[in-house]
Amino acid sequence: MSKMIEAAAAAFQFLSRLPVRREIPFTPEVQQRSVVFYPFVGAIIGVIVAALGLGLSFVLPSFPAAVILLAAWVALTGGLHLDGWMDSADALLSHRSRERMLEIMKDSRVGAMGVMACMLLLLLKASLIMSVWDLSAGVWKQEAWLLVLAPVWSRWFMVHAMYRWPMARGSEGLAALFHGLSVRRRSLAGIVAILLTLVVIGLLWCTTSTLDFAAIGIGGILVIPLAAWAVGSWTAERMSRRLGGLTGDTYGALNEWIETFVLILVVLLLMFT
Repeated sequence: MSKMIEAAAAAFQFLSRLPVRREIPFTPEVQQRSVVFYPFVGAIIGVIVAALGLGLSFVLPSFPAAVILLAAWVALTGGLHLDGWMDSADALLSHRSRERMLEIMKDSRVGAMGVMACMLLLLLKASLIMSVWDLSAGVWKQEAWLLVLAPVWSRWFMVHAMYRWPMARGSEGLAALFHGLSVRRRSLAGIVAILLTLVVIGLLWCTTSTLDFAAIGIGGILVIPLAAWAVGSWTAERMSRRLGGLTGDTYGALNEWIETFVLILVVLLLMFT
């Protein structure tokens, strides 16, 4: 039990800025145990964002509320994954050699490609969050809780990527902490993500009478996870071919991309149900 608590605390400390007052050894063993809780960290972030959005919906129009929600979303992660998105954009869009791209990702400075990629991503995310709220019916906007699925499955995909693709820098860098991640821990993280998805869909079923639950159930439990896996795998494979593997920055970029892709799917799901 103490190891589970330690692993959960490590996941929250690494992936979020939520206050977890516990001394955790920053070792590969602890970090690899912690990946089982990555989807749970995503769910907590999603719940906080959705709850804040519910409160803001009573006092602000959807656009400024969406911008505030996105700012809170980034703040809850400390911009960790967004930093990886920008560094990956600078490197992969430079069209340089593998060695030069890896050097660019290590540079703490952000280039023009990183800035443009960040601005476009944030604009798209803000518009999607706004759309989720606008498409949610009723005073309590229950359908908006589907956005919790975005941080859940994006963080599961990071775990899958750690297991599936090699490390671009070998034993160097942050990604090396997860070298040799076991299929058991990858699978456990997947089970956690599935259970959390079932909880979200179940709560919607209990609290909303206007939804087509056959479509919501199929979309939330089957389409979104499978589509996130397929699109994430295609992206990670292309990254790995160019870099010779993945890095900590590309894990963050994949998280941002899968979050955005799942938000697109949630908007489409709400539009057609």
